[in-house]
Amino acid sequence: MPNMTLTKCPMPVQEPFVRNKNFDEVALGYTYEMAVEEAKRCLGCPKKPCQSSCPVAIDIPSFIGRIAEGDMDGAYEILSQSTALPAVCGRVCPQETQCEGKCVRGIKGEPVAIGRLERFVADWHREHNKDSVTPPKANGHKVAVIGAGPTGLTAAGDLAKMGYKVTVYEALHVAGGVLMYGIPEFRLPKNIVQTEIEGLKALGVDIETNMVIGQVLTIDELFEMGNEAIYIGSGAGLPRFMNIPGESLKGVYSANEYLTRINLMKAYLPDSKTPIRKSKNVAVVGGGNVAMDAARSAKRMGAENVYIVYRRGMEELPARKEEIEHAEEEGIIFKTLTNPVEVLGNDNGEVIGMKCVEMTLGEPDESGRRRPIVKPDSEFVLDVDTMIMSIGTSPNPLIRSTTPGLDTNKHGCIITNGDDGLTTREGVYAGGDAVTGAATVILAMGAGKHAAKAIDEYIKSKSK
Repeated sequence: MPNMTLTKCPMPVQEPFVRNKNFDEVALGYTYEMAVEEAKRCLGCPKKPCQSSCPVAIDIPSFIGRIAEGDMDGAYEILSQSTALPAVCGRVCPQETQCEGKCVRGIKGEPVAIGRLERFVADWHREHNKDSVTPPKANGHKVAVIGAGPTGLTAAGDLAKMGYKVTVYEALHVAGGVLMYGIPEFRLPKNIVQTEIEGLKALGVDIETNMVIGQVLTIDELFEMGNEAIYIGSGAGLPRFMNIPGESLKGVYSANEYLTRINLMKAYLPDSKTPIRKSKNVAVVGGGNVAMDAARSAKRMGAENVYIVYRRGMEELPARKEEIEHAEEEGIIFKTLTNPVEVLGNDNGEVIGMKCVEMTLGEPDESGRRRPIVKPDSEFVLDVDTMIMSIGTSPNPLIRSTTPGLDTNKHGCIITNGDDGLTTREGVYAGGDAVTGAATVILAMGAGKHAAKAIDEYIKSKSK
């Protein structure tokens, strides 16, 4: 019998002023009983509106129905047909604007907690199922994937299941991309990412790290090595700055550098070989998920005051609602309708403050959001010793500058021919942030799935 409770089963979490001093995962996960009760809230809609809003098209009512029956292995089998990274998606996907946003239960109450259930099933399988994976029968064809982030890993996994010999080339010393260097441990434990990657390796995917494509090898050389198609999933890791005075001072970071130093290099550990600046007052400029991650990380690094400085209002913040709420609970201070105009420094070239102006909101701009306008005579100085810029990223130009025939747009993003990811170079496909600019993990995964299908069709057409 359906559970007609109007609200989700609450997610157990660490207490705010305990968790803001450690890097352990904030959300503790459902128990078996919680998961079954929440799954019973699903009405099993025959038209599956939730599935239509999932970028990787998970059969959501079916996997939730298995949970309600207590069949966790069956639920995982359904999940794994559509996603190679369920434990990741269950933690970091913006379900509220995708699957849960279309849930019928959300009309008169809260939607079914689809993301929490996906996380539960993935964690359950990892903890209880030790069956070995049998690689599919090889089809005799080779494909190279550039980048071991969400889109590259998804494409690699789908191609491996089709029998392709897939090699993933990753520039960093560990695989995972933004899942490893960008998203903090307290949102996405790194051992979970690596467990998911080990599952792909078991399918036969080879991953070569410390391979900067465009420098160590070129696209042309990858073709010469026998690859019949190449998928570029190199992300968008080049940070943007505001180009205001003082941005070169000591204590100014890009969010990419700050989070990479913490997440990948473990700068929060006492014996870290790459320690990060100890700050008292930190300003994070920006309002997206990356800004929330940087601010919450700064708090855990010991900062007394951490400010989110954003030129629009609270309602316009682009970050997930859950991340904003967690940040507020942890003591992050939101200085909205505020914009920096100069970073102030001392004689040693260190940050000692940030000159800001207050903003008001005018008519909507081309993005549909109200345009921020400087309020006259509103200048003030914010007392900070560290400034973290989180206003977006763009693709690194290395691959496009070393690949003849690969067209990009004015933002440096690779141009593709629709959903299949085909670029202007024959046999070269691309997806994820390298094409769209910085976006979500699940959208990047969706691009990887579409490209894998297109690559399979392309190679089969050449083989006829």
